[in-house]
Amino acid sequence: MSRRIETLATWTAAALLAVVPAAVSGAPGQAAAGTPFPGVGRAATPAEIKAWDIDVRPDFKGLPPGSGSVAEGQKIWDAKCAACHGTFGESNETFTPLVGGTTAQDIEAGRVKSLVTGDTARTTLMKVATLSTLWDYINRAMPWNAPKSLTHDEVYASLAYLLNLGDIVAADFVLSDKNIAEAQRKLPNRNGMVRSHGLWEVKGKPDVMNVACMKNCPTTGALSSQLPEEAKDSHGDLAAQQRLVGPAVSVDMADFARRRGCLGCHGVDQRVVGPAFREVADRYRGDARAEAKLLEKVKHGGSATWGPIAMPPNLDLSDEDARTLIRWILVGAR
Repeated sequence: MSRRIETLATWTAAALLAVVPAAVSGAPGQAAAGTPFPGVGRAATPAEIKAWDIDVRPDFKGLPPGSGSVAEGQKIWDAKCAACHGTFGESNETFTPLVGGTTAQDIEAGRVKSLVTGDTARTTLMKVATLSTLWDYINRAMPWNAPKSLTHDEVYASLAYLLNLGDIVAADFVLSDKNIAEAQRKLPNRNGMVRSHGLWEVKGKPDVMNVACMKNCPTTGALSSQLPEEAKDSHGDLAAQQRLVGPAVSVDMADFARRRGCLGCHGVDQRVVGPAFREVADRYRGDARAEAKLLEKVKHGGSATWGPIAMPPNLDLSDEDARTLIRWILVGAR
């Protein structure tokens, strides 16, 4: 899919442009004649367009070449996915389960019966209707603490393993851009997305069957918003959990930890998925071998000593960076 996107040289309150449909030309800082904002922006370069043009359509247009086996996917899953989703995609600790609730009859019919009966909690493989959605999301957003770090072959492999967990493909299956349509034809809810309703076509039949139910309505009202007490601070310091976008220039240690993916699972003084850094410092205070123990755990992963979720390995983190982070944590993550 080809796009033309204007890279703005100047942002103004009157002109926040997201997409410029017409092709433009000219020198930087000059818009083509006839555009609504002359003198603003320039034509996007081919490299800039390519960087944004990464989506995959339901017909698999835009899917890059590549392949990955179920066996390869299991290794990637154990290292980078299981911490949040469980070894078999069944975990409900961090996110809702990915796998479960589908049957062989659903795969045959292409429609998940439990979505109608409501007798099973919903999972990802129960709901998703297009395999391109899963491939595209894994490619752009996973793993949680290092989005876009997977190669295309790793995306194929991890998706192959997920499909195998759902009994959609066999254990020896190798998923690729050549046969992904074959797997799509076995997706349990592939017939679950319909377009014959008013959300897709405003001239079509409405997607509701009710008669008008509003009567004797109040003529005035008051707007209010309240967060339930049990939900306040339930996720810790959200500001500390945000991924950075663009180049990082701070030398602050918390920023250093964020850029290396640590704050996706740990807060400085509050738990996220794993323990807070200051909890770790308290546990290992006075332990002469603390640095060596933590280096082993950070690099190669560890058992679930702080809760039900084990720490995944971080083999791509250098020993030097790991020691820097560990020393900072052990002095209280100040």
